Amino acid sequence: MTVMAERTSQMSVQEFEAIASAAPETVTLEFINGRIGVKKVADGDHDTIVTWLARRCMQARPDLDLYQGRGLRVEAYREGRAKPDAVIAPEAHFAGHGEWADPAGVLMIVEVTSYDSDTDRRDRHEKPTAYGQAGIPLYLLIDRDSRTLTVHSGPDRQIGGYRDVHTAKFGEKVALPGPMGIELDTEILKNYVR
Repeated sequence: MTVMAERTSQMSVQEFEAIASAAPETVTLEFINGRIGVKKVADGDHDTIVTWLARRCMQARPDLDLYQGRGLRVEAYREGRAKPDAVIAPEAHFAGHGEWADPAGVLMIVEVTSYDSDTDRRDRHEKPTAYGQAGIPLYLLIDRDSRTLTVHSGPDRQIGGYRDVHTAKFGEKVALPGPMGIELDTEILKNYVR
């Protein structure tokens, strides 16, 4: 029988929020799975991908807003703090919210991989678990390393993660299921990778 050691948190959520509020704007801090993480400053291709997605989503669904750098309370019991690359929600959904909002009502989270050593752990493993526990309907991972888009749907609030995962190569058409209900032609994404 294998015994899993329970990971202890590096600090309390309140301590993290105090540190994050004092961090310079050039640093994005997150608190996932009891660990503080630093997101690398986005490069121009990263930003271009998020802008491309914003344009596609707003053309297909003008009733939605795409937020960048929106802080969310994630994981079971909302003990995690994430700042996804993009959050898609109904128009004006976050009006009146503070820095760390409840994810209720969010339709889709988007992460674009960075070229750093934490991308695998953070974007491919920890965040799908946290976003699924939070009940966010869709998690779209735009993976520049593997040149793929992975659509996670059917969140599992009990154990985290998603029941349905579909991966497509850059260049394919990708259907985002409900609640988004749009299709993305990803051919142009080939231009924004190393």
